[in-house]
Amino acid sequence: MTEKIKIIDCPRDAMQGIHDFISTDDKIDHLTKLLKVGFDTIDCGSFVSPKIIPQMADTKEVLKGIGSWDSKSKLSVIVASEGGADRALKYSNVNFLGFPFSISEEFQQNNTNKSREEAFKSIQNIRKGLDGSGKELLVYFSMAFGNPYGEKWNVELVKEWTKRFADLGITRINLSDTTSVANPEDVSELFKSLIPQYPEIEFGAHFHCEYNDWFPKVDAAYQNGCRRFDGAIKGFGGCPMAKSDLVGNTPTEKLITYAESIKAEHGLDLLAFESAYNSAMKIMG
Repeated sequence: MTEKIKIIDCPRDAMQGIHDFISTDDKIDHLTKLLKVGFDTIDCGSFVSPKIIPQMADTKEVLKGIGSWDSKSKLSVIVASEGGADRALKYSNVNFLGFPFSISEEFQQNNTNKSREEAFKSIQNIRKGLDGSGKELLVYFSMAFGNPYGEKWNVELVKEWTKRFADLGITRINLSDTTSVANPEDVSELFKSLIPQYPEIEFGAHFHCEYNDWFPKVDAAYQNGCRRFDGAIKGFGGCPMAKSDLVGNTPTEKLITYAESIKAEHGLDLLAFESAYNSAMKIMG
Protein backbone atom coordinates (compact mmCIF):
# COMPACT_ATOMS: atom_id res chain seq x y z
CA MET A 1 0.00 0.00 0.00
CA THR A 2 1.36 3.42 -0.99
CA GLU A 3 2.00 5.72 1.95
CA LYS A 4 0.42 9.16 1.84
CA ILE A 5 2.20 12.27 3.02
CA LYS A 6 0.57 15.63 3.77
CA ILE A 7 2.53 18.69 2.68
CA ILE A 8 1.49 22.04 4.12
CA ASP A 9 2.74 25.27 2.58
CA CYS A 10 3.18 28.22 4.96
CA PRO A 11 3.24 31.55 3.11
CA ARG A 12 2.25 33.28 6.37
CA ASP A 13 5.46 32.09 8.02
CA ALA A 14 7.41 32.99 4.90
CA MET A 15 6.01 36.52 4.57
CA GLN A 16 5.58 37.72 8.15
CA GLY A 17 9.23 38.62 8.70
CA ILE A 18 9.64 40.56 5.44
CA HIS A 19 10.05 44.26 6.19
CA ASP A 20 8.57 45.73 3.01
CA PHE A 21 4.81 45.29 2.89
CA ILE A 22 3.61 42.83 0.26
CA SER A 23 0.47 44.20 -1.35
CA THR A 24 -2.86 42.60 -0.61
CA ASP A 25 -3.40 41.91 -4.30
CA ASP A 26 -0.05 40.11 -4.53
CA LYS A 27 -0.92 37.99 -1.51
CA ILE A 28 -4.31 37.06 -2.96
CA ASP A 29 -2.74 36.21 -6.33
CA HIS A 30 -0.05 34.07 -4.67
CA LEU A 31 -2.52 32.21 -2.46
CA THR A 32 -4.78 31.58 -5.45
CA LYS A 33 -1.84 29.93 -7.19
CA LEU A 34 -1.06 27.86 -4.09
CA LEU A 35 -4.67 26.68 -3.89
CA LYS A 36 -4.34 25.20 -7.37
CA VAL A 37 -1.41 23.00 -6.25
CA GLY A 38 -3.52 20.85 -3.93
CA PHE A 39 -1.66 21.21 -0.63
CA ASP A 40 -3.45 19.58 2.28
CA THR A 41 -3.43 22.92 4.11
CA ILE A 42 -2.13 26.44 3.47
CA ASP A 43 -1.07 28.54 6.46
CA CYS A 44 -2.25 31.81 4.97
CA GLY A 45 -2.60 34.54 7.58
CA SER A 46 -2.67 35.79 11.14
CA PHE A 47 -5.13 37.38 13.55
CA VAL A 48 -2.35 38.45 15.88
CA SER A 49 -2.13 42.22 16.51
CA PRO A 50 -0.88 44.12 13.42
CA LYS A 51 1.47 46.01 15.74
CA ILE A 52 3.28 42.72 16.32
CA ILE A 53 3.05 41.32 12.79
CA PRO A 54 2.40 44.27 10.44
CA GLN A 55 2.88 42.13 7.33
CA MET A 56 -0.30 40.22 8.21
CA ALA A 57 -2.44 43.29 8.93
CA ASP A 58 -4.51 42.63 5.79
CA THR A 59 -5.41 38.99 6.55
CA LYS A 60 -9.14 39.74 6.62
CA GLU A 61 -8.95 41.43 3.20
CA VAL A 62 -6.91 38.51 1.86
CA LEU A 63 -9.46 35.99 3.10
CA LYS A 64 -12.28 37.99 1.52
CA GLY A 65 -10.29 38.22 -1.70
CA ILE A 66 -9.80 34.48 -1.89
CA GLY A 67 -13.44 33.78 -1.12
CA SER A 68 -14.52 30.23 -1.86
CA TRP A 69 -12.41 28.08 -4.15
CA ASP A 70 -12.39 24.87 -6.10
CA SER A 71 -9.57 23.20 -4.19
CA LYS A 72 -9.09 20.38 -1.74
CA SER A 73 -6.80 22.60 0.32
CA LYS A 74 -7.83 23.86 3.75
CA LEU A 75 -6.82 27.25 5.16
CA SER A 76 -5.13 27.88 8.48
CA VAL A 77 -4.54 31.15 10.36
CA ILE A 78 -2.56 31.96 13.49
CA VAL A 79 -4.22 33.31 16.64
CA ALA A 80 -2.66 34.02 20.03
CA SER A 81 -5.68 35.10 22.07
CA GLU A 82 -9.41 34.62 22.46
CA GLY A 83 -9.94 37.92 20.63
CA GLY A 84 -7.92 36.72 17.66
CA ALA A 85 -9.92 33.50 17.60
CA ASP A 86 -13.19 35.45 17.64
CA ARG A 87 -12.04 37.44 14.60
CA ALA A 88 -10.97 34.28 12.74
CA LEU A 89 -14.32 32.63 13.44
CA LYS A 90 -16.05 35.21 11.23
CA TYR A 91 -14.48 33.73 8.07
CA SER A 92 -16.16 30.66 6.65
CA ASN A 93 -13.15 29.76 4.51
CA VAL A 94 -10.87 29.33 7.55
CA ASN A 95 -10.61 25.67 8.61
CA PHE A 96 -7.88 25.71 11.28
CA LEU A 97 -6.90 28.13 14.01
CA GLY A 98 -3.25 27.66 14.91
CA PHE A 99 -2.07 28.69 18.38
CA PRO A 100 1.67 29.03 19.15
CA PHE A 101 2.23 27.34 22.49
CA SER A 102 5.86 27.23 23.63
CA ILE A 103 7.65 24.52 25.56
CA SER A 104 9.96 27.38 26.59
CA GLU A 105 8.48 29.73 29.21
CA GLU A 106 10.67 32.62 28.04
CA PHE A 107 9.68 32.25 24.41
CA GLN A 108 6.01 32.08 25.37
CA GLN A 109 6.34 35.38 27.19
CA ASN A 110 8.28 36.98 24.32
CA ASN A 111 6.02 35.64 21.60
CA THR A 112 2.53 36.09 23.08
CA ASN A 113 3.05 38.12 26.28
CA LYS A 114 1.64 35.19 28.25
CA SER A 115 3.00 32.54 30.58
CA ARG A 116 2.62 28.94 29.49
CA GLU A 117 -0.22 28.48 31.98
CA GLU A 118 -1.97 31.58 30.66
CA ALA A 119 -1.52 30.34 27.10
CA PHE A 120 -2.89 26.94 28.11
CA LYS A 121 -5.96 28.65 29.58
CA SER A 122 -6.44 30.66 26.37
CA ILE A 123 -6.28 27.48 24.33
CA GLN A 124 -8.81 25.89 26.65
CA ASN A 125 -11.20 28.81 26.11
CA ILE A 126 -10.66 28.86 22.34
CA ARG A 127 -11.25 25.13 22.19
CA LYS A 128 -14.65 25.58 23.84
CA GLY A 129 -15.48 28.49 21.55
CA LEU A 130 -14.93 26.35 18.45
CA ASP A 131 -17.66 23.87 19.38
CA GLY A 132 -20.18 23.72 16.55
CA SER A 133 -18.15 26.05 14.31
CA GLY A 134 -16.79 23.38 11.98
CA LYS A 135 -13.29 24.73 12.64
CA GLU A 136 -10.45 22.95 14.43
CA LEU A 137 -7.64 24.06 16.71
CA LEU A 138 -4.04 23.31 15.76
CA VAL A 139 -1.49 23.74 18.56
CA TYR A 140 2.12 24.47 17.63
CA PHE A 141 4.69 23.33 20.18
CA SER A 142 7.29 26.05 19.64
CA MET A 143 10.78 25.19 20.95
CA ALA A 144 9.73 21.54 20.99
CA PHE A 145 13.33 20.37 20.56
CA GLY A 146 15.18 22.84 22.78
CA ASN A 147 15.70 26.58 23.16
CA PRO A 148 18.49 29.19 23.03
CA TYR A 149 17.89 30.46 26.58
CA GLY A 150 19.52 27.70 28.59
CA GLU A 151 16.13 26.69 29.99
CA LYS A 152 15.48 23.11 31.01
CA TRP A 153 14.43 20.95 28.08
CA ASN A 154 14.04 17.23 27.66
CA VAL A 155 11.80 14.79 25.85
CA GLU A 156 9.81 14.12 29.02
CA LEU A 157 8.83 17.80 29.28
CA VAL A 158 7.30 17.67 25.80
CA LYS A 159 5.49 14.46 26.72
CA GLU A 160 4.05 16.07 29.85
CA TRP A 161 2.59 18.98 27.89
CA THR A 162 1.28 16.61 25.23
CA LYS A 163 -0.69 14.73 27.88
CA ARG A 164 -2.23 17.96 29.17
CA PHE A 165 -3.36 18.92 25.68
CA ALA A 166 -4.60 15.41 24.94
CA ASP A 167 -6.71 15.58 28.11
CA LEU A 168 -8.09 18.88 26.80
CA GLY A 169 -9.25 17.17 23.62
CA ILE A 170 -6.71 18.68 21.21
CA THR A 171 -6.37 16.48 18.13
CA ARG A 172 -3.68 18.32 16.13
CA ILE A 173 -0.19 19.20 17.40
CA ASN A 174 2.78 20.38 15.35
CA LEU A 175 6.21 19.84 16.89
CA SER A 176 8.25 22.89 15.91
CA ASP A 177 12.03 23.20 15.77
CA THR A 178 11.84 26.97 16.12
CA THR A 179 15.55 27.83 16.19
CA SER A 180 16.92 24.79 14.34
CA VAL A 181 18.46 23.02 17.33
CA ALA A 182 16.84 19.60 16.88
CA ASN A 183 18.94 16.52 16.29
CA PRO A 184 17.57 13.43 14.53
CA GLU A 185 17.76 11.37 17.74
CA ASP A 186 15.35 13.67 19.62
CA VAL A 187 13.10 13.93 16.58
CA SER A 188 12.96 10.15 16.36
CA GLU A 189 12.31 9.73 20.09
CA LEU A 190 9.43 12.20 20.23
CA PHE A 191 7.54 10.98 17.18
CA LYS A 192 8.22 7.33 18.01
CA SER A 193 6.83 7.83 21.52
CA LEU A 194 3.94 10.21 20.93
CA ILE A 195 2.28 8.84 17.79
CA PRO A 196 1.45 5.37 19.18
CA GLN A 197 0.57 6.76 22.61
CA TYR A 198 -1.94 9.29 21.25
CA PRO A 199 -3.56 7.79 18.13
CA GLU A 200 -6.34 10.41 18.34
CA ILE A 201 -3.81 13.23 17.72
CA GLU A 202 -2.31 14.03 14.34
CA PHE A 203 1.29 15.09 14.96
CA GLY A 204 2.99 17.26 12.37
CA ALA A 205 6.54 18.50 11.90
CA HIS A 206 7.40 22.19 11.51
CA PHE A 207 11.18 22.27 11.13
CA HIS A 208 13.42 25.29 10.61
CA CYS A 209 16.77 24.58 8.98
CA GLU A 210 19.35 25.80 6.51
CA TYR A 211 18.26 25.24 2.92
CA ASN A 212 20.32 22.10 2.32
CA ASP A 213 20.12 20.71 5.86
CA TRP A 214 16.48 19.59 5.85
CA PHE A 215 16.91 15.86 5.25
CA PRO A 216 18.06 14.42 8.63
CA LYS A 217 15.13 15.84 10.61
CA VAL A 218 12.48 15.22 7.95
CA ASP A 219 13.63 11.64 7.46
CA ALA A 220 13.82 10.97 11.21
CA ALA A 221 10.25 12.21 11.62
CA TYR A 222 8.94 10.21 8.65
CA GLN A 223 10.69 6.99 9.66
CA ASN A 224 9.02 7.29 13.07
CA GLY A 225 5.48 7.77 11.86
CA CYS A 226 5.06 11.47 11.01
CA ARG A 227 3.07 12.03 7.82
CA ARG A 228 2.37 15.79 8.06
CA PHE A 229 5.10 18.30 7.18
CA ASP A 230 5.13 22.09 7.03
CA GLY A 231 7.25 23.91 4.51
CA ALA A 232 7.65 27.21 2.69
CA ILE A 233 8.74 27.69 -0.89
CA LYS A 234 12.52 28.23 -1.12
CA GLY A 235 12.66 27.99 2.70
CA PHE A 236 11.57 31.62 3.07
CA GLY A 237 10.80 32.75 6.63
CA GLY A 238 11.97 31.09 9.82
CA CYS A 239 12.83 32.58 13.19
CA PRO A 240 15.04 35.64 13.78
CA MET A 241 16.49 34.04 16.93
CA ALA A 242 17.97 31.11 15.03
CA LYS A 243 21.72 30.53 15.28
CA SER A 244 22.27 31.51 11.63
CA ASP A 245 20.75 33.99 9.18
CA LEU A 246 20.65 31.09 6.73
CA VAL A 247 18.03 29.24 8.80
CA GLY A 248 14.55 29.32 7.31
CA ASN A 249 11.59 27.01 6.89
CA THR A 250 11.89 23.54 5.44
CA PRO A 251 11.73 24.16 1.66
CA THR A 252 8.43 22.94 0.25
CA GLU A 253 10.14 21.84 -2.96
CA LYS A 254 12.45 19.60 -0.91
CA LEU A 255 9.46 18.00 0.84
CA ILE A 256 8.03 17.18 -2.58
CA THR A 257 11.36 15.72 -3.67
CA TYR A 258 11.51 13.65 -0.48
CA ALA A 259 7.97 12.31 -0.96
CA GLU A 260 8.77 11.26 -4.51
CA SER A 261 12.09 9.67 -3.50
CA ILE A 262 10.32 7.35 -1.03
CA LYS A 263 7.40 6.84 -3.44
CA ALA A 264 4.90 8.39 -1.02
CA GLU A 265 1.74 9.87 -2.50
CA HIS A 266 1.62 13.67 -2.11
CA GLY A 267 -1.24 14.42 -4.51
CA LEU A 268 0.20 17.74 -5.72
CA ASP A 269 -0.08 19.27 -9.17
CA LEU A 270 3.57 19.91 -10.01
CA LEU A 271 2.82 22.20 -12.95
CA ALA A 272 0.68 24.38 -10.66
CA PHE A 273 3.49 24.25 -8.09
CA GLU A 274 5.93 25.64 -10.63
CA SER A 275 3.64 28.64 -11.08
CA ALA A 276 3.34 29.11 -7.29
CA TYR A 277 7.12 28.79 -6.93
CA ASN A 278 7.67 31.54 -9.49
CA SER A 279 5.11 33.70 -7.70
CA ALA A 280 6.89 33.24 -4.35
CA MET A 281 10.22 34.17 -5.90
CA LYS A 282 8.65 37.30 -7.37
CA ILE A 283 7.06 38.65 -4.18
CA MET A 284 9.50 37.29 -1.57
CA GLY A 285 12.77 36.56 -3.33
